[in-house]
Amino acid sequence: MYDLIVLGGGPAGYNAADYAAKNGMSVLLIEERALGGVCLNEGCIPTKTLLYSAKIYDYAKHSSDYGVSFTGAAIDHAKVIERKGRVVKKLVGGVGAKLKHAGVKVVNGHAEIAGRGADGFTVKVGGDEYTGAKLLVCTGSSAAVPPIPGLREGLAAGFVKTNREILDMTTLPRHIVVIGGGVIGLEMASYFNSVGVEVTVVEMLDHIGGPTEPAVTEILQKNYEKRGVKFMLGAKVTGVGSSSVSCELDGKPLEITCDCVLCAVGRRANTAGIGLENIGVLTERGAIVTDDQLKTNVAGVWAAGDVNGKSMLAHTAYREGEVAVNDMLGKKDAMRYISVPSVIYTNPEVASVGETTVTIKQKGIDADVRVLTMNYSGRYLAENEGGDGIAEIIIDKAHNRVLGVHLIGSYASEMIYGAAMMVEKEMRVADVRKFVFPHPTVCEVIREAMFD
Repeated sequence: MYDLIVLGGGPAGYNAADYAAKNGMSVLLIEERALGGVCLNEGCIPTKTLLYSAKIYDYAKHSSDYGVSFTGAAIDHAKVIERKGRVVKKLVGGVGAKLKHAGVKVVNGHAEIAGRGADGFTVKVGGDEYTGAKLLVCTGSSAAVPPIPGLREGLAAGFVKTNREILDMTTLPRHIVVIGGGVIGLEMASYFNSVGVEVTVVEMLDHIGGPTEPAVTEILQKNYEKRGVKFMLGAKVTGVGSSSVSCELDGKPLEITCDCVLCAVGRRANTAGIGLENIGVLTERGAIVTDDQLKTNVAGVWAAGDVNGKSMLAHTAYREGEVAVNDMLGKKDAMRYISVPSVIYTNPEVASVGETTVTIKQKGIDADVRVLTMNYSGRYLAENEGGDGIAEIIIDKAHNRVLGVHLIGSYASEMIYGAAMMVEKEMRVADVRKFVFPHPTVCEVIREAMFD
């Protein structure tokens, strides 16, 4: 009998299990594949490993812009993938060691909730049964595979890949078609373009980056068009053949011949086959319905991470797991999704938090939008020859509070946490004025944009 059974060992699950154990709970964690979930094994960490190699290669190719000249720079994709494997193995091992140190019992296998009895919830793993007073469902998500003719056949044949398979390719294609212009699609397009692969991005919307601030994604698109990436926006994929992708653009049929296809049209919560129906957990559009404490409609059951479909980001999952455990412990806590930052790890990087120019119009918020080129930062100018990054700050006119911050440029991913704190704490411009920003740094542009 455990105080808590956690289903899933990704960022939400393993962090919550560790936190609960350190707060005195007896915890069982069940993971079907590998500890670390999608993030460590086939998402966040592997992609960043590839993108860092690509960034080094980009620097090498353009080093003469900075007075450094040499010859012979080349990318060895197989070695990049090999290094990715080492990084993943080390981090997954670290998660296992962390859970062991905290006293969390880890079981490998497929978990299914069998029901609820007087003693708590019963969970089956193979032929074994476990009982827990509370349940935390963190089963994550999988790549969405839409009903496009030929797509599933392409996956079976290996011509089409999801984020899982694309990260294990040891040879580079000559031409890859990326279906989907969201975060996953853009990051992979960034990598393959940097290492010399012809890249075509097909996106059904009229813009890339999903809900990311339009002013930022427009700059990103221009950067990658200059590098040779082709974007087909407002295009509908109508079929996938054995060596091509069929589309419809402006009412006209098109066929793109390629060596590989990446299906990156989004993620779907993993809620099927885990026994939610056996205890009556409510789902909507395939995701578990939760409140701001991550409670489900069933007493004693919480759900955190991608499985609730609210914000499919690893750092959101970490925080949701903590909020759920705090609720179990009777500690007052709640999620505030508006202050969750998001990052696209392209080169240049994109980072955002809070309201956008689109959402303030939808909500009828009267706000001041301040935009400043990152070239106002001495460090940015010194390190980015011909850079066109910007910082955009959204400030509400009624209370002079920081509502949103959107960045494109170097170090954006490392700077955005400070902006997220401003949004979370509902800081006014006058509050931020008291901060001392280190000089010379790129983050100074946030202050310049706010006060210019």
